[in-house]
Amino acid sequence: MSKQTSLPIAVQLYTLRHLEQPLDVTLGQVAAAGYAGVETIRDHGLSAAEMKDLLAKHNLKAICTHVPLAAAEDELDALIAFNQAIGNDCICVPALPQEERNRDAKGWLEMGRRLGAIGKRCAGEGMRFLYHNHAWEMVEMDGKLAIDWLFEGASPEHLLWEPDIAWVVRGNVDPLALLQRHAGRCPRIHVKDVAAAGQNEDQMGFADVGYGTLDWSALLPAAKAAGGEWYIVEHDLPKDPVQTVNRSCEFLQKALAPLYA
Repeated sequence: MSKQTSLPIAVQLYTLRHLEQPLDVTLGQVAAAGYAGVETIRDHGLSAAEMKDLLAKHNLKAICTHVPLAAAEDELDALIAFNQAIGNDCICVPALPQEERNRDAKGWLEMGRRLGAIGKRCAGEGMRFLYHNHAWEMVEMDGKLAIDWLFEGASPEHLLWEPDIAWVVRGNVDPLALLQRHAGRCPRIHVKDVAAAGQNEDQMGFADVGYGTLDWSALLPAAKAAGGEWYIVEHDLPKDPVQTVNRSCEFLQKALAPLYA
């Protein structure tokens, strides 16, 4: 019997990027772990037809894709066409280029406007455009966090948020307060755990979901209340990627079940 859940649990395929094997094999492992969806990274070198066939083979739904800012600005029509063909309606910029991160409040506001312009084009095609945070957006300037200035620069109709909860915590910001402040703007949630101090240093200090220090009994309901439609497991540098996605999915299936009962 399949372990695949009916709950909205996905995995960011970046977590499994170091496995030297075809995407077909990786998606088989994702499905076997119990996931219902995947978050892709651009096109994985496949045509839309090839990707659609692989997803169907493994009964997985594409629920979002990560693309660089430059691609979102310069190749948007092709990105939209590809993702519409595979049934995905969310495009997300996962990080800004290094040279774009050192901004003042005015600069973050302007970046919000820049992203909002991309999002407006996406909305016109029935797509949603999101921004994924790290810790550098958690810096306070002129009375607000950089991420608050960013979202002030664009309407929620044109720029949504994919909160990476662990990076919010690593930025020394209360994730519950930030989720509440941007409630309604968070259809995709990155679930990632933070290891105890001094542990998992070879894994960038992250942990499998449910095996770290974050209080998911409070965070998951808050994420759902903020608009969460899908919960996406990600680990930046897992020692054992397959074990990480298996343990994280197993934890989330139990933790999310009461919220969807």
